[in-house]
Amino acid sequence: METGKQSESPIAWVLGQTGTHKGQYVLSVVLAIIGVGFSVAPYFVVAGIVQKLMEGSRDLNFYLIRCLIIAGFWLGRILFHALSTATSHVATFTVLGEIRKRCMEKLTRMPLGAVIAESSGALKNTLIERIDSIETTLAHIVPEFTANLLVPVVILVYIFTIDWRMGLASLATIPLGMSCYIFMMAGSQKFYERTVTATKALNDTAVEYIGGIQVIKVFGKTKSSYDRFVHDAYEAAHSFIDWMRSSIFPFTFAMVIMPATMVSVLPIGGLLVRNGSLTAQAFVTIIILSVGIITPLITLMSYSDDFRTMGTIFGEVRAILEAPEMERPTEGKAPEENSLKLNDIHFSYQEKEILHGIDMDIPEGSFVALVGPSGSGKSTIARLIASLWDVGSGKIMLGGRDIREIPEEVYSDRIAFVSQDNYLFNMTVRENIRLGKAGASDAEVEKAAKDSGCHEFIMKLEKGYDTLVGSSGGHLSGGERQRISIARAMLKAAPIVILDEATAYTDPENEAVIQRSVSKLTEGKTLIVIAHRLSTITGADRIYVIKDGKVADSGTHEELLSHHGLYETMWNAHMEVKDHA
Repeated sequence: METGKQSESPIAWVLGQTGTHKGQYVLSVVLAIIGVGFSVAPYFVVAGIVQKLMEGSRDLNFYLIRCLIIAGFWLGRILFHALSTATSHVATFTVLGEIRKRCMEKLTRMPLGAVIAESSGALKNTLIERIDSIETTLAHIVPEFTANLLVPVVILVYIFTIDWRMGLASLATIPLGMSCYIFMMAGSQKFYERTVTATKALNDTAVEYIGGIQVIKVFGKTKSSYDRFVHDAYEAAHSFIDWMRSSIFPFTFAMVIMPATMVSVLPIGGLLVRNGSLTAQAFVTIIILSVGIITPLITLMSYSDDFRTMGTIFGEVRAILEAPEMERPTEGKAPEENSLKLNDIHFSYQEKEILHGIDMDIPEGSFVALVGPSGSGKSTIARLIASLWDVGSGKIMLGGRDIREIPEEVYSDRIAFVSQDNYLFNMTVRENIRLGKAGASDAEVEKAAKDSGCHEFIMKLEKGYDTLVGSSGGHLSGGERQRISIARAMLKAAPIVILDEATAYTDPENEAVIQRSVSKLTEGKTLIVIAHRLSTITGADRIYVIKDGKVADSGTHEELLSHHGLYETMWNAHMEVKDHA
């Protein structure tokens, strides 16, 4: 991240997000200034009325006209405030939509590890609540704070033109009020960060509690899980309570003292009138104008909480928008052939290196399998090949070119990736399969389903292909979700297919169906398989045995058995389990 961006103030950053809508905000500020001007103008009119009364004028028409003028100013205040608010909100909700869209697009360009390192609750909190919180700054603070700051300045300047001593008297309470305000602000960042942490923890616990409710019930963990939720809810509530308790008195004093202009204006003005250095008419005018300062000052101070939280709120959104991306060119063509080569690949996750110098050759059209103990790094290799993460060092080559030199969309078109936990969206079965190829016809979708062996069970669903699969595909079994994922990959028709334990959720009866569909999916293509059932990859052109983030051995099935190494041990264990099944 650039130093300039780091040192940029929160308000400067958020104004920088307004893009082409800056004109609307300028118009909103102008309208707000006019509106606040209309709200203050009656004080000048009242001052004129009081002066006429003090002069003994009994011109009823004069007073009636002035009352109508005040009513007109009041209507003008309402009209211009409404126009300002409407203008700022139309611009703001458009800007918030654009920021949220940019954040979502940014997540797709970030390495997968950086995304999954954040809990879903924390990301949801940032993408929804934090971005929504920007609304106050853009829609209210920008026009209203600016206008309410400008008008008191204009009034004070006018009071100074009448009598500079009374101008100073009008300012007398502000330093003391500001002192209380500054005292209130001290430590507020620490308190707010605590509320953010506590709220995130509560969000995570709530998501986890709801998502794991079945496990909680089955294993009788209701009380312990609920106690944790109660603890996090208590901490979230008291993070706000403690913050409010620490700031309530200085905030109250600031709100009482700063607008209390009469405390200094009345005694000082009275003394000046008494000694003859200030006329009674001027004194009354200054009193009325000083009262006009009170409302704008209170409005300014009402935004104190928003200023205190601004840095943290914007910081979380900025952390996403300014996070490092996977660097890929925007233009270019992929190589004509689809051979893959991994050259001395090192990869670290959360500062711990988990791949240590991986070398692989995957010729175009070959069938390559990755096997090894759980946690050995097989899935990480698959995700690196699929360009979901970037290598720490080394190169992954496609057709002799570093994949980091190939545009992301171009490379993505070459890869179909089916993992053991493929995600289904809460859409119809048809639309989930159609994600493999935008604009695919219903006939193409159904052909892919038939080829993947899932057409039959889809037709037994309540609404067939138009059945909603539920959140994360929850209305379907694990094996059904897997077969729909394979159908989606079939529809994509990519020349390189990666299967990360694609039969993990299937029983032996359905495994044969999936194997037949995989054979159709991978016909004439480069196939990379991570398998936990070694019997499914005995026909592989090359099997790589991965252990502790390194290639421990490689060869065909027969060659590896003849090496009497880890693969033979795994094979014997697999056959023993199969014999007892």
